[in-house]
Amino acid sequence: MFGYGSLVWRPDFDFVDRAPATIRGFARRFWQGSPDHRGAPDAPGRVATLVPDPSALCGGMAYRVAADVWDAVLEALDARESGGFERHDVEIGFLDRARGPVRGLVYLAAEGNPNFLGPASVAEIAAQARRCRGMSGTNLEYVLRLAESLDAIGLPDPHVEDIAALLEASDFAG
Repeated sequence: MFGYGSLVWRPDFDFVDRAPATIRGFARRFWQGSPDHRGAPDAPGRVATLVPDPSALCGGMAYRVAADVWDAVLEALDARESGGFERHDVEIGFLDRARGPVRGLVYLAAEGNPNFLGPASVAEIAAQARRCRGMSGTNLEYVLRLAESLDAIGLPDPHVEDIAALLEASDFAG
């Protein structure tokens, strides 16, 4: 399982092992609306999804899940990622090259799903993140925890860092 959003820092499922990892051909963008976890139906937050980009390398966390809990983990993740996210097969690479690439799953929300918000400027995304809250917490926390976690595993993302920097700026009113 490959996580690139809240799964980087809050997996909430049983796993055997985890390691910093990457997938090629996708860029992380805050283009997916969250009408529940990080926002509300009338004020959706913005959460990360992956958009195709042949030159991109997206960093995150890979999880190895035991076979005996695999179905339960998928059921829980299907519920957690129900707002427009779908499972996709990907090749996962690791920072530790001794692990070699493996086939795995990732959840992504493609354009056309009912909660897809699409592109926006970094300032617009930060302003929306500053004001939104859902059942899992604030959108602000989501962005800042993701930026902190990606930095901690050595896989910072400029898009996430730019939004986090605005949110942390004392003069950004949003």
